[in-house]
Amino acid sequence: MAELDIQISVEDIGWPGEETLLSFCERVLSAAAVYLRDSEKQPFPTMPPEVSLVFTDDASIQDINAEWRGKDKATNVLSFPAFPVQPGKMPGPMLGDIIIARETLEREAAELEKSFDDHLTHLLVHGFLHLLGYDHMNSAEAEIMEGLETRILAQLGLSDPYEGQDLKMEP
Repeated sequence: MAELDIQISVEDIGWPGEETLLSFCERVLSAAAVYLRDSEKQPFPTMPPEVSLVFTDDASIQDINAEWRGKDKATNVLSFPAFPVQPGKMPGPMLGDIIIARETLEREAAELEKSFDDHLTHLLVHGFLHLLGYDHMNSAEAEIMEGLETRILAQLGLSDPYEGQDLKMEP
C-alpha cells in the first residue's frame, strides 16, 4: 500500500471531528495513492510522504485565495505543493497542503445533489492530484486530470463527477 503521513487541522466547528476526518481522509487518499502507484506507475518515497489537510470555512479560504492566487473569493479547495513535481515523477518527503472550505463544499454538494461525503471525496482526490503535479489550466491537462479523478472515484464507488454538469474545478 502507498502509505501517507496525513496531518489534519480543523479550523471550523461545522466539520466532523478530527478522528472522523482523519479516518475518512486516510481511506480516500490511500485509495488515490494506490491507484496512482499501480495504474499510473507513480513513484512514492520509501518513507510515507506528508500531506497536510486544513478543514476551514469560506472566510479563511477567501483570505488565502486572495493572498496567494489574487482571487478575492471563497473557493472549494486549494492545493499548495511543497515542492514542484511533474506527474509521474518522484515527489519529495512532503507533498504539501490541501485546504477545503466547508460552506462551499456544502453548497456545491446540494447544487450537485451529491452527499457531503461524496463531494468531499472528490475535492480530496482533486487536491491530492494537484500535489502530485497535475493541473487543469488547459483542456489537455484538464482531460488527463479529470480522467484520473473519475477513475480514482470509481475505485471508491463514486460516479463521474463531471458527467452532465457545468461545475468544474476552478483553475
